[in-house]
Amino acid sequence: MLTIYSDSHRLQHGRSELIDGTLKPCFETPSRADMVLAAVRQRDLGDVAHPRRHGLEPILRVHDEGYVRFLETAWQRWSEMGRDYDALPKMWQIRRLREAVPEHVEGQLCYYSMDCGTPITAGTWQAATASSDVALTAVDRLIGGERAIFALTRPPGHHAARDYCGGYCFFNNAAIAAQALRDRGAHRVAVLDVDYHHGNGTQDIFYHRSDVLFLSIHGDPRTEYPFFLGFADEKGEGEGLGYNFNFPLAAGSCVSTWFFALDCALEQIARFGAEALVVSLGVDTFEGDPISRFQLGTPDFVTLGARLAGLKLPTLFCLEGGYAVGPIGDNVVNVLAGFEARS
Repeated sequence: MLTIYSDSHRLQHGRSELIDGTLKPCFETPSRADMVLAAVRQRDLGDVAHPRRHGLEPILRVHDEGYVRFLETAWQRWSEMGRDYDALPKMWQIRRLREAVPEHVEGQLCYYSMDCGTPITAGTWQAATASSDVALTAVDRLIGGERAIFALTRPPGHHAARDYCGGYCFFNNAAIAAQALRDRGAHRVAVLDVDYHHGNGTQDIFYHRSDVLFLSIHGDPRTEYPFFLGFADEKGEGEGLGYNFNFPLAAGSCVSTWFFALDCALEQIARFGAEALVVSLGVDTFEGDPISRFQLGTPDFVTLGARLAGLKLPTLFCLEGGYAVGPIGDNVVNVLAGFEARS
């Protein structure tokens, strides 16, 4: 399987995030992608190629222009105030506050952020646009006839909504890829999110649409981040009603429970008649992940890949979460190898 990868991911290296009430070193670090790339090469998964630039147009197909321009200028405006440290919001636009976009960068940071765990740094813009280029180059190759492609995307993307960042995510790589597949001739595209945390951003982008089916298997938002989306009764709205499926599982759910939810999701994808599949590949479902609470072992990821291959669809994998850095490479590559073995 071909892997698309960019060294520019290393430009996003936040110093700290607010978690458990304190500032701690970021869980989402360059070493995550480095370990995955090392495993891809060590296991001889296939060639590794660099992305080509696609510009902002494909990003603007799914993201609000004001939000995109904010990300493009945020660090320069932040640093012009003499700040050489990460930019994090100090409040959020919530219930009964005006939905007005502030002029000041500090206010915009609050308006366009979902949490205090997604620092904007000097390299955020370059890393985020390169990550989207990785996903879009994978689309190019899939359209060109490849059976499956691995987009080694970092920063990840599935928490980034139409007009806000969060959960370490700035641009929604999976959504950008799905839209690009639609724009290039695929009538129906499915996006399956297997990360431990609900893909709230992807749901937000496609919630009113019937041409992109979104499905997510994740920790129950009653107790798990991102808390405010991911419930089973969220089915879509308007034309999108019936095209959004959430499978929230209790923290600590066993492997058999997780795979039962996967089978239900795969059944919906087959019923939808998808012509292409985008997988938001988070491996923080791993039993040793430091910020997640499922029980999949490293061999279970081979099974996951094989089940996905059973759909017989052109498939694009976008890397999302996974914070047990030591085994992240084996866990990701096991999914891809399981897919290849079954294809």
